[in-house]
Amino acid sequence: MQYPTAVQTSLSANAIFACFDPSGRFIATAQHQGSALVWDMDTKNAIRWLEGHVKPLTSMDWSRNSKYLLTTSKDWNAIIWDIENAAEVDPCQRKRTIRFDAPIVSGSFHPKNCKIILILLSTGEAFIVDLRKSHAGRFELYDQHEGDDHRPAAFTVARFDPTGKYVFVGTSNGSILVFHSRAKTLLARHRVAGAGIMRGFAFTKGGRRLTTNSSDRVLRLFYLPTYPPPPGPSSTPLPTRPSTPNPQAVNQVQLEPPVLEQELEPVHRFNDPITKTAWHTMSYSPDGDWLAGGAADPANHKIYMWDIQHNGQFVTTLDGGREPLVHVDWHPSKPMIASTTSQGTVLVWHHPNPERWGAFAGGFEEVDENAVYEEREDEFDIEDESELEQRKKIEEEQLVDIDTLDDSPNPVSTGGAAPAPPHQLHARLQALSNSRPNSRLGTPAPAPGTPIGQALGGTGVAGTPGINGEVDEDTAWALDEPDDDLPGWTLKVVVEATPEY
Repeated sequence: MQYPTAVQTSLSANAIFACFDPSGRFIATAQHQGSALVWDMDTKNAIRWLEGHVKPLTSMDWSRNSKYLLTTSKDWNAIIWDIENAAEVDPCQRKRTIRFDAPIVSGSFHPKNCKIILILLSTGEAFIVDLRKSHAGRFELYDQHEGDDHRPAAFTVARFDPTGKYVFVGTSNGSILVFHSRAKTLLARHRVAGAGIMRGFAFTKGGRRLTTNSSDRVLRLFYLPTYPPPPGPSSTPLPTRPSTPNPQAVNQVQLEPPVLEQELEPVHRFNDPITKTAWHTMSYSPDGDWLAGGAADPANHKIYMWDIQHNGQFVTTLDGGREPLVHVDWHPSKPMIASTTSQGTVLVWHHPNPERWGAFAGGFEEVDENAVYEEREDEFDIEDESELEQRKKIEEEQLVDIDTLDDSPNPVSTGGAAPAPPHQLHARLQALSNSRPNSRLGTPAPAPGTPIGQALGGTGVAGTPGINGEVDEDTAWALDEPDDDLPGWTLKVVVEATPEY
């Protein structure tokens, strides 16, 4: 994948930041007065108006299939918006409002279930809010050991990793804390030398690489280690801070796990050695090969590009004019970036593809001027005329049987054999599994009663045994009481009518 090089279009959205949805079809923009807009990237028009906050927004996050949008604000509220049903409600319908005791810095959905939300408050506290009936509660994440000797550091950034298994929290003293999402326990504490205050995290899609933004104006790229699993349930509960857990959530009682103490050494450091500029945000390309850094330059709109596959080499700087940059977000599947200016304009960058006429014909050659070309009579004929004439004569001499009826269940017009019944498909699968190794690590051939989609390698019910009979407890926990954010839903486009004068 290439990186964007030019501005394709701009949106006059009066935005303070913007983010693409997971499909890339829409982009959400946050505004100063507390509202948000959802834009259609095909028509470049606003199709949803979200009005529910009374103070500026601080963060937005899409659910995995773009049905819901989470907005947080300085008015102490987090609102979940139903984007699908918004066409029948004006303004957009609220699915749920969650209120806290302090302004909210950021909020994000769990990658596998939008009923699980991670919230960071301006007081330096982080909470996992579980909206499921059997797990309902508001669970605080904190570093208990840090408070034994001195006052604990405030949390400044909190993010789920792409798998949803861990929560990464940055602190004001330059540390990275890793919590287990299901157990709500601290697994690791990483020191980053000279980092200062942590201000932002960016993950690749796989979750193995993490880039941090800190107050020392350096972006650091880390390869994350493998973390131990949390301990099992025990009768000895951990000391917990006041929260509002559901009494049915018995699985929250855990043994105190050993904390991995490790100082992370960055693989690459990215900074501007000349101007020593700070960074607002950074964003990875979908394949993780490129890193875009939005510079906090007070007089220019600059996006720095680094090539991760070639030792983090600096590639270029994208210049967006004189309006300073405040936010950067990469498209989930294309070489496209949305950058927000301080004046509220969203610039959409893309990678223009030059026209290559040689791709339309194998022997095409570009010439400086037209050349006279004489076409042969049979040059572009599909078949030679003499062979075609000979074939017609042979077909005319063949006898046609007009007396015998064809009792075949499959008409000739279908152009193929009738579909095999399910028992024949299972027999073929059985023969295939016996003839060559199974591509799914030696899983047994399906039984005759197994659904065809599942027999061919599809996944079954969430939390059931997977490869080699293993059960992923974290996935089963996340998909317990699944949400209704299912793929395939249709968005009803609503465009604001132009007033008549």
